[in-house]
Amino acid sequence: MSLIIEEKDLEKFIMVGDRVLVKPKNPSGKTKSGLYLPPSVQENEKVQSGYIVKVGPGYPIPAVSEEDEAWKEKKDDVKYVPLQTHIGDLAVYLNKSGHEIEFNNEKYIILPHSAILMIIRDENLFE
Repeated sequence: MSLIIEEKDLEKFIMVGDRVLVKPKNPSGKTKSGLYLPPSVQENEKVQSGYIVKVGPGYPIPAVSEEDEAWKEKKDDVKYVPLQTHIGDLAVYLNKSGHEIEFNNEKYIILPHSAILMIIRDENLFE
C-alpha cells in the first residue's frame, strides 16, 4: 500500500535528516535466460535500483553550548554531516527499508541513507 500525495509540485518536497527520495528504475521484465517475470515478482526483489530525486540535509550534529562565554553571540544553528548521495545518482538500495508514495501517478520511495548499498554517479548523464 502506498501513500498518495495530491500536491502538484515536486519542488515543494523537503526531505528531512538523512532521508532520500528515489524514483525506482523500471526493472527488466526478463531474466537472463529469457523468462518473463510478472510485476509482483519484480517488486518483491530484496535489492532494487532507482534515481535519486531529492536529498535531505544529512545527519544532525548536536549544538555545542558555550554558556561560559557571555560575550559570544548565542546561536542555535543546526549543523549537519552531509550525505554522500547527490540528485541524479543511481542508487542500489534495500527495498524493505523504504516507504512507497505515489505522486502524479508515479511511484517514489523514501529511504533512509543507511538503506542505500551503492551509488553510481555519472557526471555526463544529463548532457
